[in-house]
Amino acid sequence: MPLAPAYDEPSSPPTHIAIIMDGNGRWATARGLPRFAGHQRGAEAVREVVEGCKHFGVRYLTLYAFSSENWKRPEAEVNDLMGLLRVYVKRELADLHKNDVRIRFIGKHDALPSDIQELIAGAEERTRDNTGLNLVIALNYGARNEIIDACRQLAEDVREGRLMPNEITEQTFASRLYTNGIPNPDLLIRTSGEQRLSNFLLWQSAYCELSFVDTLWPDFTQEHLAKAIADYQKRERRYGATSA
Repeated sequence: MPLAPAYDEPSSPPTHIAIIMDGNGRWATARGLPRFAGHQRGAEAVREVVEGCKHFGVRYLTLYAFSSENWKRPEAEVNDLMGLLRVYVKRELADLHKNDVRIRFIGKHDALPSDIQELIAGAEERTRDNTGLNLVIALNYGARNEIIDACRQLAEDVREGRLMPNEITEQTFASRLYTNGIPNPDLLIRTSGEQRLSNFLLWQSAYCELSFVDTLWPDFTQEHLAKAIADYQKRERRYGATSA
């Protein structure tokens, strides 16, 4: 999708952008449409933002696609979301691969339908050697579950004598997270005007910059992305240090 010429493109974007894609249901309701229509339009916004990140030189893009709490939604909506995921992966995979995008999924995937598990494993394998944008999709993901799983792995390592308690550092802990090998996000964007993290990348976002925008996700464009990056570039990241 071509970039709109109505804004300045950022010159030095963050390495890693994470996005909570919020507002699909409200977008549809405001137009008298079923919620699924909002999710469909949201998938188109994903395509546009992926294109924008590639164009701007962002190296990692993590999208919160389906949380571990989303199973509590009505069964019909969950089924629609799973169906949309199937369509998205099948439809977009060839184009993403052609454009050198590497796809990775994080979360607890054993609870997903078996055909979706096969789809995501195939997508990861097919794009494993790509060196362009890293597209990370958080699917059946919850940060608290991720942290608990990491603690269990470390506890097992200690019990089996592979690790001493005093050897546990931030680095060893991070190596047990689903995001092992992926740099922490520099910028986290949430759409729709909500201002909370909703159990997303809690450990990894300890020092990232937060951007809350009023735009509903289906209306989020490359122009919104460029503005969020430009706002990020104006901030001074001190990582707990005092200002000069």
